[in-house]
Amino acid sequence: MAMRMLEAGGLEIVSDGIRAADESNPKGYYEDERVKTLDKGADTSWLDGVQGKAVKIISFLLRDLPEAHTYKVIFLHRDMAEVLASQRKMLDARGAAPDAIPDERMARGYREHLETVKRLLARRPCFEILDLNYRDVLANPIEASQRITQFLGIALNVPRMAGAVDETLHHNRVTTHGDRRSASDG
Repeated sequence: MAMRMLEAGGLEIVSDGIRAADESNPKGYYEDERVKTLDKGADTSWLDGVQGKAVKIISFLLRDLPEAHTYKVIFLHRDMAEVLASQRKMLDARGAAPDAIPDERMARGYREHLETVKRLLARRPCFEILDLNYRDVLANPIEASQRITQFLGIALNVPRMAGAVDETLHHNRVTTHGDRRSASDG
């Protein structure tokens, strides 16, 4: 969603188009295969040509970005139960065997990972971070678009960014019934 917003706002996106849109992500993935080599010691000179553009990088690979550049990272936080439900659904769609790791253990590990990444990025002066909550972006896309534009320090088309937010793509919602939480499609 964030990459789609940035693109709609007028920011150039770095994407190789290799991973096609599918049932799990009908608007596309906005990925670049070179990102997957960051933790392998591969040549990162391609980063010289993407300054001022948006590149999707998963949290696990942020630590491998070289200090030679500055990075503005937009962290889009999503409810953990929704993340896990989404991952299960994506694996099912691919026919992959479900993980033997229980959801609670997976959630704990992912939360610990995010805390580790945030501490690491806070210690590296080449990073600036904007934290956004996925549900808040859905609820108020204009405000989220304004925050992103202010954070990036560039003029983007805020109404077009907000218009790129498609709540119908919010699958695997977590609904609250008293203290019981459940993931549901919707």
